[in-house]
Parts: sequence; structure tokens; C-alpha cells
Amino acid sequence: MNIPDYVSPIVAYRTWQWDNLGLRSLNEEQWFPGQPLAASCRVSQAGCHQPPCLTCTCGVYAAKNFDHLRSIGYADYGIHGETYLWGKVVEHRLGYRAQFAYPKNLVLPVNAIPYKLAEAESRLETLLSYGVDLFVSSEKGSVQLWSKELGFNAAGFDCLIAAGKKYYDDYLRERTVKQGDRVAVLGKGIALVAAAGDREITLTLWNRVKLKLLRRDIIWNQGNTRWEAEPESASETTQPSRHLQTPSRALTFSVTAGWYS
Repeated sequence: MNIPDYVSPIVAYRTWQWDNLGLRSLNEEQWFPGQPLAASCRVSQAGCHQPPCLTCTCGVYAAKNFDHLRSIGYADYGIHGETYLWGKVVEHRLGYRAQFAYPKNLVLPVNAIPYKLAEAESRLETLLSYGVDLFVSSEKGSVQLWSKELGFNAAGFDCLIAAGKKYYDDYLRERTVKQGDRVAVLGKGIALVAAAGDREITLTLWNRVKLKLLRRDIIWNQGNTRWEAEPESASETTQPSRHLQTPSRALTFSVTAGWYS
């Protein structure tokens, strides 16, 4: 992708969504490799003006730099990086709105990279097609992963693997059922994890019924942000205490005896 040499592009900063098809704006606009993104107006009827317009909200958005992107709350939405802006450019409170844009480089947060190597390679291939430098963010800063002149950087690849493994280990630890957690046994109620073994989990339901089920049968529901289990996967290990039933039997006997006395 060549930026027209008769303009001086603005270098700004923005974020993108990233999947197997490549880069997308947060409003789902697809960015194609080797092609500048040309802004179009979705507000005015029949696109009656050329974006960006001072009296409209159209245009390709970008912050002024990474600190600015973070301050306006968009740094954690996906991968981020510098982007070229050219054509007509309007400056505003959130940074810029431009007529044309194309990535200059891309920075991959560790939590945006799939842990499985095959999936990671497939996803990275989509980014390589944009022909821009790739970096991996780490605690010590950004490490170059791929250069359009030199290709893959071994240090960046090692950083990618190490950081990805650490993130995945932390993710698993956070997403592992522990004693004291709550589990929604669907159709029965919320149970408390009384004991968490490597293979089996013991739940307490209604403070008196104990359920046992395999750890693999407890699933994290991201939409409901809670642990859930199907009732069929749980086996009840404690029946209601006998003394809870005794008074009603005694009362029935006494009344019956009175009727026949």
C-alpha cells in the first residue's frame, strides 16, 4: 500500500477488531489489505456530502496517539496501532475524522492472540497481508514481531509465546472452579462449592443437599458471567434428614389415634 506522495499524511492512532477475515472498525467496517479505507457517510441521506463534514459525525476516526486513545477509553477494544490519515481531515475532541486511512503498524495485546499455535498462525497470516510492521505488547513495552523488510523477528516470536502462555495460565487459574464459588444448577438453584478436587466438585444446595459432579460438567457462561451445570450431571449424595419428617408422622399418628379413641 503506497500513500500518495503528493500529500503529507497525518500519523494518528486507533484500534481495530481482528478476526480470521482481517481488520474491522468498531462499527464493523472491513479494512481490506492493500486498499485505503475511504470514509462514507451513514448519517446523511443518499450521502449528500463528502466525508468528513464539519456539521456531521462521518469520517474514519483516530486518536492523536496511544495515550490519547487510552484516555478516551478505546485502548482495550482490540488490537491497536498507528494509522495514516489523508485527504480531508477534521480535528475534534476525540482526535481526527479523515477521508482516507490505512494502518502504519499494528500492536497485538497478548489477550488478543489465540493460545493454540495453529489458530494463532492463521490469524497472524491475515495481518501479514496488510504489509505493515507488527509488534507484541509486553510488560517492558512493544517488541517487534514482524517487519515488512526483514520478516519475523525471533525475539518477538519468543515474547509472543511466553506472554501468550502466561496469559493463558492466568486465564485458566481465574476460570477454574474453586471452593467458595457459586454454581447455577439449572432448574434447581444456586449452589456453593463446598469442595473442589482435581476431578470432582461437591456443591451444597439450599444449605443441606449435597451434589457431586465432575469438574468438566461445570461450564463458565460468559454471557451470564457465572458457572453453570446441567442438573442431569449432578448426583445427590445427601437426602433430607429424617428428623425433618418425624414431626409430621407423629402428628398424623396422634390425630389418627384421637379420631379412633
